Amino acid sequence: MHGGQMLIEEPVRLASVLAPSKPGFFLTKIVGTLGPKSRSIEVIEGCLLAGMSVARFDFSWLSADYHQETLDNLKTAMKNVNKLCAVMLDTVGPELQVHNTTGNSIELKADAHVLLTADLSKIPSKEILPINFPDLAKVVKKGDTIFIGQYLFTGSESTSIWLEVLETIDQDVTCLVKNSATLVGFIFIMHVCQAKIELPTLTSYDKQVISTWGSLNSADLISLSYTRRADDVKELRAFLQSEDLHETQVYAKVENAEGLENFDEILQEADGIIFSRGNLGIDLPPEKVFLFQKSAIRKCNLAGKPAIITRVVDSMIDNLRPTRAEATDVANAVLDGTDGILLGAETLRGLYPIEAISTVGRICAEAESVSNQSIQFKVIVKHVGEPMSHDESVASSAVRAAIKVKAAVIIVLTSSGKGARLVAKYRPPVPVLAVVTPSQASTSALTGTARARQLLPVKGIFPVLGGSIRDGATSTNEEANLKLAIKFGTSAGIIKPYDRAVIFQKIGDSSIAFPFIIRRKACYGKCNFMSASGESIHFDPFSLINFIDLVHQQKKKYLCLAKDFSSVYIFQMTRKFLHEKCIIFIIFIILFVSAAQEKLKRLFNIMRVLSYAKLHYLSHSADMVDPKLDPIRLILYYIRKCIV
Repeated sequence: MHGGQMLIEEPVRLASVLAPSKPGFFLTKIVGTLGPKSRSIEVIEGCLLAGMSVARFDFSWLSADYHQETLDNLKTAMKNVNKLCAVMLDTVGPELQVHNTTGNSIELKADAHVLLTADLSKIPSKEILPINFPDLAKVVKKGDTIFIGQYLFTGSESTSIWLEVLETIDQDVTCLVKNSATLVGFIFIMHVCQAKIELPTLTSYDKQVISTWGSLNSADLISLSYTRRADDVKELRAFLQSEDLHETQVYAKVENAEGLENFDEILQEADGIIFSRGNLGIDLPPEKVFLFQKSAIRKCNLAGKPAIITRVVDSMIDNLRPTRAEATDVANAVLDGTDGILLGAETLRGLYPIEAISTVGRICAEAESVSNQSIQFKVIVKHVGEPMSHDESVASSAVRAAIKVKAAVIIVLTSSGKGARLVAKYRPPVPVLAVVTPSQASTSALTGTARARQLLPVKGIFPVLGGSIRDGATSTNEEANLKLAIKFGTSAGIIKPYDRAVIFQKIGDSSIAFPFIIRRKACYGKCNFMSASGESIHFDPFSLINFIDLVHQQKKKYLCLAKDFSSVYIFQMTRKFLHEKCIIFIIFIILFVSAAQEKLKRLFNIMRVLSYAKLHYLSHSADMVDPKLDPIRLILYYIRKCIV
């Protein structure tokens, strides 16, 4: 099991503890639950600026109208601070509840007896608690544990009780109270440890919310509470199809032992996983909690699907600082490979929602700075195995190149978001700027903004909205979008002058990745890249050498020159001829020679590898000598043969 491995050596690490934290960005994403303490425009703006990437709307509390007002405030806040934020609809699911119709506080004492009954007409008291599940007596037995808590399972002993089942009679369950606590409110959540509750995961209420509020607002993500099997995810997808929400992503919320038993099949069906550690922490023995977190997150990493954990800084509901254990818990989750941290009560009703987000963000940044992501990269590459698909191969090589040349960023030009997710799967240690440029030829009804928002839960991806790509467009679109990415990266403090970067782009059925260096002080200036007159972006020869070195090491077939050329041969030639023209020629060969002949001209126009003058020089000089006499002439001859 790989996880929690540090990168730097002991003396440096201890010294860094005493140094002040460096302000900046973090790759791990933060999901904030909006509610009474975090629904005003001003507070939401603060949450966005502090680092919230996804806004969660929990429909187990309050009405759809209430959540609509909050969402309207979120949209205003996003415009005010010019930041994207994804919308997550969290379903209620088969939630078991204790109904306190009077609203009076209920004080229970340890060692007392209490009766759980399905008769909702009973007045709740310290002797009797009405529940909404008439079959409870059928699923529990003597000695089973039942938990009743307030506010999303805080686990606080003053607001939650542990019960031990003594006996069952008809629809009633008699329990022994294990601890003293006071329940306050109208509804309390009940959890039966390791019991299989035969209730539908997608309830009628959930369907009504999705078909109204979800459809009206085109929810980006749906968190399916109490996911227990893959069929639960399939059922939700089918319902989304019927509601014309074809591309809304489904995040399976695993909350109990049954979900863990079927985790592999759930992971295969879902777009992402949310680990509800509040419920899981009750269902599992304390000594097993860390095992499920590490192993389950690793499975998500290998599958390339986002993993989000909950319940990290509960103490910040009432305090400005987390406990030592909570701060360590957040860091360990980052080192384990989690994509995101979900804050529930901390932002829903906590006194310091903005501070909670910023504190978690700082902890994530520190953990990322010492995370050994190169190990994660190797583990994922080994898991994918050989032969890799073309896209997997290029994506992994883009990340390897970024690591090798110490690039500051990977820029992905994508229309669907798939390319950005594929690059992020290999856990690059640098941000992935995903320029989302939806093609007008696409049959998808999903807008570029929606596709960009759906990338927000993925670790390391920072989506940027680009201009649409039309059929037959020239390189102007790519240059404009690259310029946009560099401008965004500069303003966010991600890119600085003279930084190296790697571009990943999918063109037709082919994917390409290549390094370049940003030289101009105004990083977002002219972007006539790979041409003789380009001022802001140039290919970095030494980056290219390292990149070709990687090709040689990995023996990627998609980068071979031709049927009679090997990557080893080109690697050797590049080492021998370190001058600008040769570098440009080899770049051209590596990127384009494996493509179909009919695509070469289009690729040539898009990338603008050589100016007209250099192309003219190539077309004449290649005829001057026998191509067999000189390897460089051989390359020139082959280029001319492909283009003319």
